[in-house]
Amino acid sequence: MPENVTSDLLHALVDKMAGPSVDWDGWSSLAMILEFPDGTFNEAHGFLYSPDGTISAVAADAWAVKPAVDAYMNSYYKPDETLPVQVLVQLDRTNGKYNVTFEDTDATRWKMTPRNRKEFREGLRPEFD
Repeated sequence: MPENVTSDLLHALVDKMAGPSVDWDGWSSLAMILEFPDGTFNEAHGFLYSPDGTISAVAADAWAVKPAVDAYMNSYYKPDETLPVQVLVQLDRTNGKYNVTFEDTDATRWKMTPRNRKEFREGLRPEFD
């Protein structure tokens, strides 16, 4: 897979994300869930993690990041193949490490509920050795 497709995806998500009350300059890591209901990308949402422990909810404009998401997915999947239902993109801004995890069938794998809110946010936090 061409490295620029991954870089383009990461840059698009970071450049196009928004949220209320966010430490735009100081955040250290990101977890973003890409949603593909019915096999079509339509949403990108997740969290920014700051060194002081603050966790901020963010979302990226789906239409603005769609070209980068499509290019990334096309580098993995052929046109007739079924896309995953979700993709988790994690980035550690301080060391440049990233991870992309595909979920093929369980659309609830990365679903936040009132009961799992705190654990959910922490569970998505990027941790690289």
